[in-house]
Amino acid sequence: MKKILVVDDEPDVAFAIKRNLKKFDDYEVTCVNSGKRCLNLLENNWIPDLILLDIMMPDMNGWEVHKRLQENPKWRDIPIVFLTAITDKSSHITGSVIAEDYIEKPYDPMDLKRRIDNILNKKK
Repeated sequence: MKKILVVDDEPDVAFAIKRNLKKFDDYEVTCVNSGKRCLNLLENNWIPDLILLDIMMPDMNGWEVHKRLQENPKWRDIPIVFLTAITDKSSHITGSVIAEDYIEKPYDPMDLKRRIDNILNKKK
């Protein structure tokens, strides 16, 4: 099973993503509610196969989390998918360039699975 880490400060959103991904039985999904908790998991050697990362979070936004991940050689190869309610063109372009994908909320669960599968299959 592939490990997916969902980083989103909205518990209802994280729960919905986890529920939608669990339907497919392909993933072990773990959710954290902040960038700091994401980094703490990684520092404790829990390394996911992919991170779904919200951008708008208090304390440390998704852009900063992404930057911190890229600065660490042990983490920089983890595929990042921004999954966010930010819909402006500039953010979409930036997110698409620096991460593996940029998906706007609301999202289609089947499309999310397809895009995750494509990224994980490329990683093999």
